[in-house]
Amino acid sequence: MHGVPVRGPAPRPCESCPYRRDVPSGIWAHEEYAKLIRYDDPTGVQPSGLFQCHQTDGGSAARRVCAGWAGCHGPELLAPRTALAFGRIDADTFAEIVNYQSPVPLFDSGMQAAQHGQANITRPDDNAQRQIDKITRTRGDLTPGVPPPAPTPATRSETTGRRDVDPAGA
Repeated sequence: MHGVPVRGPAPRPCESCPYRRDVPSGIWAHEEYAKLIRYDDPTGVQPSGLFQCHQTDGGSAARRVCAGWAGCHGPELLAPRTALAFGRIDADTFAEIVNYQSPVPLFDSGMQAAQHGQANITRPDDNAQRQIDKITRTRGDLTPGVPPPAPTPATRSETTGRRDVDPAGA
């Protein structure tokens, strides 16, 4: 296998997984939610890269496939097939991905998950903000983004998906 191996999905999707029905809206950046939709495409035209859990840094030895992604899309995914063919995952990890069954309710598609996630992206509630803060502390590869030129009291960083508060409190 090449580089740091990617592990199979966790036993349950993480508490901030964009595919979970019980996760508050607005945790991730718009472009992160947009990625989910592409895995609804027919298998042959889907992205070929594995969708990793947002809880770990991309190059971390702890990185793993997103459990929500595996549970939502499962056997229809192109990425695990490509990863297996190129030695990025082994046969056991492939089987874990395509046979994964989530113990918590997930959205039926990437489109549903994205629509839910983007619904309150400019005004995440307190529960969403707690999730954002936790992720920002956990992920070493996230850095605060530069707020837009005319920020509103609660805006989202396009770089990290983190909510930034206007220091003036406007």
